[in-house]
Formats: sequence, structure tokens, C-alpha cells
Amino acid sequence: MLLQNLASKEGKQVVGHNIQSWAKHRRHCGSSQEHGARHYSTERGPSSQLREEWAREHVKDLSNKQKAKKEARAIDKDFFMSVLGSSATKREAKSYIQRFTPLKDPSPATKPPVDIALKPQPARGCGVNLGGFYGPAAVEESPKFVQQPEKRTKISVRPQLHVALVKLRAPQTLNDEILNGIGRTLSQLGRLGLISVVVVDSQDGLKPHKADANWRAQETKQANRAVAAIDASGESGARLVDNIIGVYEEASKQGFRQHPTHVTLRNLLMTPLRRGVIPIIPCVGYSDITQTAIPVSATDVVLALTRELAGLPSELMPDEDPNVVRERLQALREEVSLDRLIILDPLGGIPASDQPSGYHVFLNMEQEFEAAKADLQRDLQLEADEAHVPRQNKEIHISDPGASNPFSFLEVEFGGPQSSAESLPQQETLGDAKSGNIHHLQNLELVRRVLSILPPSSSALLTTPEEAANSGKDAPFQAARVGTRRQRNPLIHNLLTDKPVFSSSLPMGRLGGQTSVKGPVSPAESTTPTTFAKHGMSVTIFPDPKVAPWTPPVPGQPYLTLTDSRIDLARLVHLIEDSFGRKLDTQEYLERVNGRIAGVIIAGEYEGGALLTWEIPPGMKDDGSPESRARMVPYLDKFAVLKRSQGSGGVADLIFKAMVRDCFPHGVVWRSRKTNPVNKWYFERSRGTWKLPGTGWTMFWTTPELSMDKQLFLDYEGVCRGIEPSWADNKAILD
Repeated sequence: MLLQNLASKEGKQVVGHNIQSWAKHRRHCGSSQEHGARHYSTERGPSSQLREEWAREHVKDLSNKQKAKKEARAIDKDFFMSVLGSSATKREAKSYIQRFTPLKDPSPATKPPVDIALKPQPARGCGVNLGGFYGPAAVEESPKFVQQPEKRTKISVRPQLHVALVKLRAPQTLNDEILNGIGRTLSQLGRLGLISVVVVDSQDGLKPHKADANWRAQETKQANRAVAAIDASGESGARLVDNIIGVYEEASKQGFRQHPTHVTLRNLLMTPLRRGVIPIIPCVGYSDITQTAIPVSATDVVLALTRELAGLPSELMPDEDPNVVRERLQALREEVSLDRLIILDPLGGIPASDQPSGYHVFLNMEQEFEAAKADLQRDLQLEADEAHVPRQNKEIHISDPGASNPFSFLEVEFGGPQSSAESLPQQETLGDAKSGNIHHLQNLELVRRVLSILPPSSSALLTTPEEAANSGKDAPFQAARVGTRRQRNPLIHNLLTDKPVFSSSLPMGRLGGQTSVKGPVSPAESTTPTTFAKHGMSVTIFPDPKVAPWTPPVPGQPYLTLTDSRIDLARLVHLIEDSFGRKLDTQEYLERVNGRIAGVIIAGEYEGGALLTWEIPPGMKDDGSPESRARMVPYLDKFAVLKRSQGSGGVADLIFKAMVRDCFPHGVVWRSRKTNPVNKWYFERSRGTWKLPGTGWTMFWTTPELSMDKQLFLDYEGVCRGIEPSWADNKAILD
């Protein structure tokens, strides 16, 4: 994009200079032809000298133009090399390029010729111009010079716009440096193919502004600060769009006014997006009845924009043709892809009391939403107890998602009739430590609602404004203890990889620590609370460890088998064979594992899974005695992910987290071929490894060091040496 802009700018300068040169040439020639007289001479006259001078200047200008193109191409190459360098794997970089590279135009044979002067410029921000990064730049469509060009009868198909919906909370608390850093990051996202729509949330409380005569001026001021911050980046522009949010005012049965918001002037939103300009939208709505300005919550604005950009119909007006509306929405869905919700909140990501980091690194909304919500509500309950609030009839909840306007504000009950967040103590509505969980609940519920509207490929990212403003300066961030790495901007990294900055299944000890003026800082304290969320998939565990923990089998009691009606054996076998790329001897495998299965973990519709067993160490009798049961080793027999789901979607992380946190929190062991490319992933998540001498296997375990003794280590080694593979090719050692 930068290359195109520079080339266009240089081209205009050359054209302008050429016109001036021709005009000068005509004036000089006209003065030498007084009264129609013509002079002929074989000597070099002024006209000849002028032509040579003009030719030299023209060649110089063309040289400068080519130089500018080369410099712009080098700048583009450096930029994309730097940002793609933050991608963890080549597969992720390839996936990003395939998704965000603009579609090629239709075949030239099917296109009518277009006059070059009337040819529209490509829309900025709707694709990635990689310049010379993957080869020399080439003009895909050369202009055709014809005497009578035909007129276009159809609108040319634009590349699909990839859009991120950004909610910026409390910008009034940010200084200009941080705000400019956010503007620079959003501009870089635009260069990488993801154009933003920014909702500025400058409200102090949980509800829209109270009776404040200057509320609209405050909203406009903060929105203009965001515009100036993006304009200051010099890479893309921003525009204040403050008149597109409409409000249906209807009396509700509860006796108060509801404000369901919607987008009224769609073209005012889409026009800047098509030009690569970032719309900045304050929380100002306009009544459909009185046409007066109304303060609306940022959550309602975000949901209204989500429905509009996703192509979902709002309330159909009586005078609208349903067919026209359907065609309009279908065209919008083809033109726009709302890929991400980004919430920049001073509080950062969603906290979690059961996570070592103190917050959710990755939220699988399908599986973890209710637990995360209950965790926040429990903290609010404790805060209320500390504030000496009477316990009777006390309940904290979020509005019913099925209501017509469930996200206007958070509702809280304290032993009385329903009241809004305004009834809370003032210090609990300004985002301090105690009221933070209320904002977290709002953010969590907003993420759930937005992702439920969008396709499964969409995602959400919650982080702090400070983290979004960082430009990748060197910092002592360490992953897997492999030395210092460049500090990653979570927004840029998430765009390139569709993953969090570090894996959710990565132990905190693998992140390393930082050093401050006060001394060493723990990994949990040094990591910024950033949460990456997806609609995700369900994780089913047989048997359910929440009902009863997994224990070694007891003789005479029923045990789980792979032929259990709750397990689809055919799909499980297909999953294993697709993941390993080998045929399984199903009958032999069933004979080996049935009777010692500890449990099965299934992700989604058999997109991934793990099969765990109880194994007897060599030399130990399997007689069901307490001694033999105490020595049984929890063993990860199969860990499989469909090839199409490998490296994306966090399927492997979901399974591994379920295994080590829910099923075997005290440790599990497994083995892998020494040449297995997945070993790097295993190394980062295990607590110890051992290359088994004389074999082609590496042993991994997650058992805490304090629980690891010599006998347990020998039992682990014996089991890993003794397991016989059950592949159809009957190859025992895969070296």
C-alpha cells in the first residue's frame, strides 16, 4: 500500500512537471513565430536546446520515480519481514497471507476496456500489498488506450474488507503517548489488511452519562483525540463518525425506557472503510422519534455495529421491501468480514482464580464461559461480604441475554428490588480494584454475544491500552527459556497467528521472569493480562473428573472401554489414523487397552482427542492389590489432532489443559519419537524429559519435582520402554 501511494505521488509530480515543460516549450516556440513567419535554419536553435533540456529533465524524473519505487519496495519488505518475524511458524505466516491477500480481478478477457483517467484506485486497507516481499512487483492490469472506451455496466468486485471492531474504554485516563501508540498499532493493522472501527467509551460509570450538560462535548473530545492519534501515525487516516447510531425508544413493561441501538446511515460507515480510513464512533445515539442526541452505552454500540457488519437485519421498517433488504444484507456479507473484536480496557484480560497467571490466556467460550462467569460472580460476592452487605437475598447477575436490550448495563441485586449499577458505591463504578470484576463481567458477556453472532473463525482479544501501544521494543520476555525475544504487540501477533502471545497450556515457569529495580519479578507478575477468546468447541471427558477423580481400576467393578456407547469408535479410529498418518490395527489395540483405560478426552466433533491408560510397571503383578494399584502409572497413550485442525484453533491446547488440570493434575507420562516435530511443543509443556538409552524414544512427564522419586522415575521409564505399538504395519520402533 505504501509502495502504491509513493508511486502514485511520484507519478503525479512527473506528470505535473511534464505539463509545465510542454507549456514552456509552446510559449517559446510561439514567440519565435511572430506574425506567422517561419524561420528555417540548420543551426542548433533555442527550440532544439529546450527539447534536449526537457528530455534530460524527463529522464531525471523517471529515474527519481524508479528510485522512489525501489525505496518504497524496500520499506514494505522491511515492514513485512519485521511483522511476519513475530509469527511462530511458517504455517501461520502462510495462513495469514492466504487469508489477507486480496483476490485477483476477473480475467481481462471478460472485462470491458477502461479509460486510464477514469480508472478507480484500489481501496486502501482491504488487502495486503506485499510489494517485493515474495517477488518483483508487476502490473496485473495494463491500461488500454482506445478511441471510444465503453462504459462500465457493473460495479467492479472489490476485495473483501477484513474488519476489526475495537472498543477503547476510558481514553480520558490515557496520556497522548499511549494514545498515539494505539493509533500507530491500528494503522499497522490496516497495512496488514485489517481495518478497524473504533468505539470510544469515555463513560466513567457502568451506565451512560447521568444528567450532565457537557456529556456530548466530552464524548466528542475523546473521539477527536483518537482521530488525532491515528492521523499522527502518518500511515492511515481516521474520521469522526458521530451520527450513525439510532435508538428505538419504546416503553417497556418494567416501566423504564429501553434504548435498542442500530446503525441508521450505513453509507457513512462503509465509505471510509472502503477507502482505508478508520471510523471513530463516540457513544452518541439519536432518537428515532425526537431526533435528539442520547447517550448510549459502548456495549450497545458495539452490538449494533456487529449486527450491521455481520449482515444481520435490524428491525424492518414498514416501508421497506424485504427483497431489497435481503439483497443489501447479502451484498454486505460478501463485502465485509468482521474478523475480530478487540477490547482495550485498563483492566486487561479476564481474570481467573484457578490459573497460575491469574487470568485466562485463552478462553474457549463453548466450554469455559459459564465457569469464568461464575468465578467473577464469586469474587463480587466476596467483595460484597467484605463491604458488610447483608447476605440475605443477595445475588449478582448479568441481564438475560434473550432480553431485547440485555447489555445496556449490569444489574445487581442486594436484598431488594432490581437496581442498576448506579446504586453501587461510587468507588465501585469507576474501575478500581473492587469494581473491576463488574467491568470484566460486562466484557466477558460482550465477547460471548459478539462471537455468537459471527462465524467460528472470528475471535476476540482483550488487553490493556499500554500493551496495545507497544511497538515491539526489546524486553526480557522469555518463552520456553530459549533466550530473550522481541516483545510482541498482542494485536499484531494475534492477526498473524490467530493465537495468543503464548500458549494457554504453557506452564508459567516456562515464561521466565523479569528483573526490575526492586529485584526479580515472577512470571505471573511480569506478564500482561491479555485474553484471547474464540467461540471454540466443547471438550467432553469420559468419565467426568468433576464427578469423581480418575483412579486405577478396581477388580470386579465396571470400567470404561472404547466400545462404550458414549464413544464413537469409528470416528476415534479415523482421528488417530489421520493425525499419525498410519493405519491402526484396531482389534489388537482394543485388546491391549480395554480394561486399563483411565479416560478419553474428545474435542469438538472428534477434531482432537487423547486416550489415557493405567499401566503396570515391569516386574509388578497386575493382581488388583492395593500395592499394584498404587504403582500404576498414568500414561498418555494417544494424543491426536486432525491434520486440518493442527496448528490452528487451539485444539491441542484445549486437550492438553483438560488432561493436566482436570484429569491428571498430579502428573502424567508419555513418550514420543526422537525425530517427532511435535517434540518442541512437548518440551515446552512438560516438567521433565529423558531420552531413553538404546531406543528411539523420548520420555516426557508433567509430575511435579517434589513428587518425583527414583522409584517413580524407574516406573515411568519401564512403562515407556515396554509399550508395544499397535499399528497395522507392525513396526515396533519408529526411529
